[in-house]
Amino acid sequence: MAVSSGEDKVDRERRLASRQAGEQGLLFDSAVGMPSEHAGYRGPTACTAAGITYRQLDYWARTGLVEPSIRPAHGSGSQRLYGFRDILVLKVVKRLLDAGVSLQQIRTAVTHLRDRGVEHLATITLMSDGVSVYECTSADEVVDLLQGGQGVFGIALGRVWQEVEGSLANLPAENAEPYLEPRPSRDELSARRRARKTG
Repeated sequence: MAVSSGEDKVDRERRLASRQAGEQGLLFDSAVGMPSEHAGYRGPTACTAAGITYRQLDYWARTGLVEPSIRPAHGSGSQRLYGFRDILVLKVVKRLLDAGVSLQQIRTAVTHLRDRGVEHLATITLMSDGVSVYECTSADEVVDLLQGGQGVFGIALGRVWQEVEGSLANLPAENAEPYLEPRPSRDELSARRRARKTG
Protein backbone atom coordinates (compact mmCIF):
# COMPACT_ATOMS: atom_id res chain seq x y z
CA MET A 1 0.00 0.00 0.00
CA ALA A 2 1.50 3.32 -1.06
CA VAL A 3 1.11 6.27 1.20
CA SER A 4 1.57 9.76 -0.22
CA SER A 5 2.81 12.53 1.98
CA GLY A 6 1.41 16.05 2.00
CA GLU A 7 4.57 17.20 0.21
CA ASP A 8 3.84 14.85 -2.70
CA LYS A 9 0.37 16.34 -2.99
CA VAL A 10 1.78 19.87 -2.98
CA ASP A 11 4.35 18.92 -5.63
CA ARG A 12 1.62 17.34 -7.77
CA GLU A 13 -0.60 20.41 -7.42
CA ARG A 14 2.33 22.70 -8.26
CA ARG A 15 3.17 20.71 -11.40
CA LEU A 16 -0.49 20.70 -12.48
CA ALA A 17 -0.90 24.46 -11.92
CA SER A 18 2.39 25.12 -13.68
CA ARG A 19 1.36 23.01 -16.68
CA GLN A 20 -2.05 24.71 -16.86
CA ALA A 21 -0.47 28.17 -16.69
CA GLY A 22 1.92 27.21 -19.47
CA GLU A 23 -0.89 25.78 -21.61
CA GLN A 24 -3.08 28.83 -21.14
CA GLY A 25 -0.24 31.23 -21.86
CA LEU A 26 -1.75 33.73 -19.45
CA LEU A 27 1.32 34.79 -17.56
CA PHE A 28 4.36 34.23 -19.70
CA ASP A 29 4.01 34.99 -23.38
CA SER A 30 7.33 35.32 -25.14
CA ALA A 31 5.80 35.90 -28.58
CA VAL A 32 6.44 39.63 -28.62
CA GLY A 33 8.46 41.50 -31.17
CA MET A 34 11.26 43.90 -30.40
CA PRO A 35 10.11 47.52 -30.66
CA SER A 36 12.02 49.96 -32.82
CA GLU A 37 14.66 51.73 -30.78
CA HIS A 38 14.57 54.59 -33.28
CA ALA A 39 10.96 55.59 -32.51
CA GLY A 40 10.23 58.29 -29.98
CA TYR A 41 6.90 59.44 -28.63
CA ARG A 42 5.91 62.86 -27.29
CA GLY A 43 4.21 63.27 -23.92
CA PRO A 44 0.57 63.27 -25.12
CA THR A 45 1.19 60.10 -27.15
CA ALA A 46 2.86 58.42 -24.15
CA CYS A 47 -0.12 59.38 -21.98
CA THR A 48 -2.61 57.89 -24.43
CA ALA A 49 -0.67 54.64 -24.81
CA ALA A 50 -0.11 54.25 -21.05
CA GLY A 51 -3.61 55.34 -20.02
CA ILE A 52 -2.44 58.16 -17.74
CA THR A 53 -2.99 61.90 -17.50
CA TYR A 54 -0.45 64.46 -18.61
CA ARG A 55 -0.28 65.69 -15.01
CA GLN A 56 0.81 62.21 -13.87
CA LEU A 57 3.36 61.99 -16.69
CA ASP A 58 4.84 65.37 -15.79
CA TYR A 59 4.96 64.62 -12.06
CA TRP A 60 6.59 61.21 -12.58
CA ALA A 61 9.20 62.73 -14.89
CA ARG A 62 10.00 65.61 -12.51
CA THR A 63 10.30 63.28 -9.50
CA GLY A 64 12.44 60.76 -11.40
CA LEU A 65 9.96 57.89 -11.22
CA VAL A 66 9.79 57.44 -15.01
CA GLU A 67 11.96 59.82 -17.01
CA PRO A 68 12.04 59.92 -20.80
CA SER A 69 15.05 57.97 -22.04
CA ILE A 70 15.30 59.68 -25.43
CA ARG A 71 14.96 63.40 -24.73
CA PRO A 72 14.22 65.03 -21.37
CA ALA A 73 12.55 68.44 -21.13
CA HIS A 74 15.03 71.32 -21.01
CA GLY A 75 13.15 74.41 -19.96
CA SER A 76 9.89 75.90 -21.09
CA GLY A 77 8.56 74.82 -24.46
CA SER A 78 10.82 71.79 -24.91
CA GLN A 79 9.17 68.43 -25.57
CA ARG A 80 10.04 65.21 -23.79
CA LEU A 81 10.51 62.20 -26.02
CA TYR A 82 9.73 58.75 -24.59
CA GLY A 83 10.87 55.37 -25.86
CA PHE A 84 8.80 52.20 -26.02
CA ARG A 85 10.32 50.86 -22.80
CA ASP A 86 9.45 54.12 -20.98
CA ILE A 87 5.81 53.79 -22.01
CA LEU A 88 5.76 50.15 -20.95
CA VAL A 89 7.01 51.17 -17.49
CA LEU A 90 4.47 54.04 -17.35
CA LYS A 91 1.63 51.57 -17.95
CA VAL A 92 2.99 49.19 -15.29
CA VAL A 93 3.24 52.06 -12.78
CA LYS A 94 -0.38 52.98 -13.52
CA ARG A 95 -1.53 49.40 -12.97
CA LEU A 96 0.38 49.12 -9.68
CA LEU A 97 -1.05 52.43 -8.46
CA ASP A 98 -4.57 51.34 -9.40
CA ALA A 99 -4.03 48.17 -7.36
CA GLY A 100 -3.08 50.21 -4.29
CA VAL A 101 0.66 49.53 -4.21
CA SER A 102 2.60 52.27 -2.40
CA LEU A 103 4.68 54.71 -4.40
CA GLN A 104 7.77 53.61 -2.46
CA GLN A 105 7.30 49.98 -3.56
CA ILE A 106 6.60 51.14 -7.13
CA ARG A 107 9.86 53.13 -7.16
CA THR A 108 11.73 49.99 -6.09
CA ALA A 109 10.04 47.93 -8.82
CA VAL A 110 10.75 50.59 -11.48
CA THR A 111 14.42 50.76 -10.49
CA HIS A 112 14.61 46.99 -10.81
CA LEU A 113 12.89 47.05 -14.23
CA ARG A 114 15.30 49.72 -15.49
CA ASP A 115 18.20 47.38 -14.79
CA ARG A 116 16.68 44.64 -16.95
CA GLY A 117 17.29 44.36 -20.67
CA VAL A 118 14.33 45.10 -22.93
CA GLU A 119 14.27 41.55 -24.28
CA HIS A 120 13.83 40.16 -20.73
CA LEU A 121 10.91 42.42 -19.77
CA ALA A 122 8.37 40.41 -21.77
CA THR A 123 9.14 37.27 -19.73
CA ILE A 124 8.46 38.88 -16.35
CA THR A 125 5.26 38.76 -14.34
CA LEU A 126 5.02 41.19 -11.44
CA MET A 127 3.03 39.78 -8.53
CA SER A 128 1.87 41.85 -5.60
CA ASP A 129 -0.08 41.54 -2.40
CA GLY A 130 -0.81 45.27 -2.43
CA VAL A 131 2.20 45.96 -0.20
CA SER A 132 5.23 44.34 -1.84
CA VAL A 133 6.02 43.66 -5.48
CA TYR A 134 7.63 40.37 -6.54
CA GLU A 135 9.22 39.44 -9.86
CA CYS A 136 8.40 36.04 -11.32
CA THR A 137 9.98 34.64 -14.47
CA SER A 138 8.35 31.21 -14.47
CA ALA A 139 4.98 29.65 -13.73
CA ASP A 140 6.60 27.76 -10.82
CA GLU A 141 7.56 31.02 -9.12
CA VAL A 142 3.99 32.31 -9.49
CA VAL A 143 2.58 29.11 -7.99
CA ASP A 144 5.08 29.31 -5.09
CA LEU A 145 4.02 32.88 -4.32
CA LEU A 146 0.34 32.04 -4.48
CA GLN A 147 0.78 29.00 -2.25
CA GLY A 148 2.73 31.10 0.22
CA GLY A 149 -0.11 33.60 0.31
CA GLN A 150 2.02 36.51 -0.96
CA GLY A 151 0.54 37.04 -4.41
CA VAL A 152 -2.88 38.57 -4.81
CA PHE A 153 -2.68 39.90 -8.36
CA GLY A 154 -0.23 39.76 -11.21
CA ILE A 155 0.82 41.94 -14.12
CA ALA A 156 2.22 39.95 -17.03
CA LEU A 157 4.62 42.34 -18.74
CA GLY A 158 4.30 40.38 -21.98
CA ARG A 159 0.60 41.30 -22.09
CA VAL A 160 1.28 44.93 -21.20
CA TRP A 161 3.97 44.94 -23.91
CA GLN A 162 1.40 43.79 -26.49
CA GLU A 163 -1.15 46.38 -25.31
CA VAL A 164 1.37 49.23 -25.57
CA GLU A 165 2.56 47.98 -28.95
CA GLY A 166 -1.05 47.88 -30.20
CA SER A 167 -1.77 51.39 -28.90
CA LEU A 168 1.38 52.87 -30.40
CA ALA A 169 0.66 51.35 -33.81
CA ASN A 170 -2.10 53.94 -34.27
CA LEU A 171 -0.31 56.90 -32.69
CA PRO A 172 2.27 59.32 -34.11
CA ALA A 173 5.96 58.59 -33.61
CA GLU A 174 9.09 60.61 -34.25
CA ASN A 175 12.52 59.58 -35.42
CA ALA A 176 14.56 59.34 -32.22
CA GLU A 177 17.88 58.72 -33.96
CA PRO A 178 19.14 62.34 -33.70
CA TYR A 179 18.73 62.16 -29.90
CA LEU A 180 20.30 58.75 -29.35
CA GLU A 181 23.96 58.46 -28.45
CA PRO A 182 25.83 57.00 -31.40
CA ARG A 183 27.04 53.48 -30.86
CA PRO A 184 30.77 52.99 -31.28
CA SER A 185 31.82 51.14 -34.41
CA ARG A 186 33.73 47.86 -34.26
CA ASP A 187 36.94 49.72 -35.12
CA GLU A 188 36.40 52.11 -32.21
CA LEU A 189 35.73 49.22 -29.83
CA SER A 190 38.82 47.36 -31.02
CA ALA A 191 40.93 50.50 -30.53
CA ARG A 192 39.57 50.93 -26.99
CA ARG A 193 40.36 47.31 -26.11
CA ARG A 194 43.90 47.60 -27.45
CA ALA A 195 44.41 50.85 -25.50
CA ARG A 196 43.26 49.14 -22.28
CA LYS A 197 45.55 46.17 -22.82
CA THR A 198 48.61 48.27 -23.59
CA GLY A 199 47.82 51.10 -21.15
